[in-house]
Amino acid sequence: MYLKKSTRKNGRVYLSIADGYHDPKKGYSRTVNINKIGYLDTFLDQYDDPIAHFEEVVAQMNLEKKASKPQQSYDYDPDETFDGDNSKNLGYAALSYIYHELEIDTFFNSRQRSIAAEYNLNSIMRLLVFSRLLYPGSKKNNFENRSKFFERFDFTLDDLYRSLTRFSKFREALQLWIHEHVTSGYGRDTTITYYDVTNYYFEIDKQDKTRRKGVCKEHRPNPIVQMGLFMDNSGLPVAYQLFPGNNNDCTTLIPILQRIRREFGVGKAVVVSDKGLNTAKNAYYLANSRGGYVFSQSVRGGTKELKEYVLKTSGYEQFGDDYKKKSRQFTRKVEFEDESGNIVKADIAEKQVIFYSRDYDRRAKADRAAAVTKAKSLIVNPDKFNKYNSYGAAKYIKHIEFDEETGEIIKAKSVIAFDEEKLAEDEKYDGYYVIVTSKCKATDEWVIDTYKELWRIEETFKVTKSDLEARPVYVSRDDHIESHFLTCFVALVIIRLLQKKLGGRYSSEKILSGLSKTCCTNTDANRYVANYNDEAVIEIGKLFGIDFRKKNRTLAEIKNIIAKTKIK
Repeated sequence: MYLKKSTRKNGRVYLSIADGYHDPKKGYSRTVNINKIGYLDTFLDQYDDPIAHFEEVVAQMNLEKKASKPQQSYDYDPDETFDGDNSKNLGYAALSYIYHELEIDTFFNSRQRSIAAEYNLNSIMRLLVFSRLLYPGSKKNNFENRSKFFERFDFTLDDLYRSLTRFSKFREALQLWIHEHVTSGYGRDTTITYYDVTNYYFEIDKQDKTRRKGVCKEHRPNPIVQMGLFMDNSGLPVAYQLFPGNNNDCTTLIPILQRIRREFGVGKAVVVSDKGLNTAKNAYYLANSRGGYVFSQSVRGGTKELKEYVLKTSGYEQFGDDYKKKSRQFTRKVEFEDESGNIVKADIAEKQVIFYSRDYDRRAKADRAAAVTKAKSLIVNPDKFNKYNSYGAAKYIKHIEFDEETGEIIKAKSVIAFDEEKLAEDEKYDGYYVIVTSKCKATDEWVIDTYKELWRIEETFKVTKSDLEARPVYVSRDDHIESHFLTCFVALVIIRLLQKKLGGRYSSEKILSGLSKTCCTNTDANRYVANYNDEAVIEIGKLFGIDFRKKNRTLAEIKNIIAKTKIK
């Protein structure tokens, strides 16, 4: 505080007591009058030197103000050192709440009693799941970074690897447990389910029983495993299953669907999937069981009759210049070999919905442009290409063959010339989309809108591969591979439930990035200073009663926050 002397327009000096402070919004220091005294000339009769008098008053006020503040002493050793990272993560408290809402700790603690193991299964699963969400890496890396969390993980690296063998035996039981808790705690709508298949590669060359070379969605030559995943109508994962990498996508649907119908009680469900699952056997099974199907249908790979119907202008209902649609009832004739080796021939009543979108047309041409450019480059420089890096472009070469062993182009058997006819044929169907369903009485709008929601499961796979970094996989034994994907599945359920609690306002990337940065730095033995928050983190904190805006906390306060996440 200080004595402020202001000369007014009338020439008189006005005295007041002012105080200075830093305005964080303005970014500079400001002053505020805290006590008005009056005009200087009115005090000349009272004091020989009014200014000196009031400056003494201000000095006394400053002494009293200083005395009223609690004194802090900072005892430190200027030569003191510390090892490693001096911060710990507090953001995982939000994830811990959901982990315990699902009672995953109860699941493992109940099974702990039946096994002879000194290590704690629940403790190891918590570390693996939280690390997968916030700091994805190898199992060894997860173990080495365990000190980033505010609790003791009292087990060895060998214990962690031993637990993977245990976890693999519980994979189906844990999926069912989580399904039941999601159903009771959050609500589960399985009247419509979405199914898709993706694969995950391994940084190895040699194949084994599970890791097999197949059609890799990332066009890599490495051995892969296939994962089939079911998702409910609100975007929450239901169940998954792993298959050898050389399995065709279409063969994975029925085994996992039979399991979740038998064990999960998922009854009358319409299964929605893309054209890769649209086979005669799958369609027949779904059409003749509870529920039904909604599949996309390839136009270019369809029958001559379907292509003619799609391109025929009659029957379309036009919506402006950019969109049109039509539909028809159709009898689909199927033929396939059943599990006993018998040939099954049958008719399926099906509805076909065809629509054209100018946006889809433009997108198809834009997506193809890279393949066309690569094909033309391949013609000029064939030595630079092989089976793997020419994906998508080779079909626009009139005739090209690859060596099965090396993947190199066999020049003696290849005609290196651009196929203009193939390009023109593909372009004819740009913008057209066909969706087929066994729900023949459904409206066109319902069929189209239901299928469009399939993007959710495609986006879910992107989350596992990018945010959760589920691949490449750094374990090799089959049971460890199963456990790796089990922890990924648990992590996926937790982040999806957190997104649901937040009303879908934030992406998984935004949430996990924020929570991973929500750390506290240790300033002395029992005090921590927070060093990050953002809009999403603050809103997450409000959900669970954690004020992530608070800067200073004692270790006891933090331990209390973590303890509350485990109270059901």
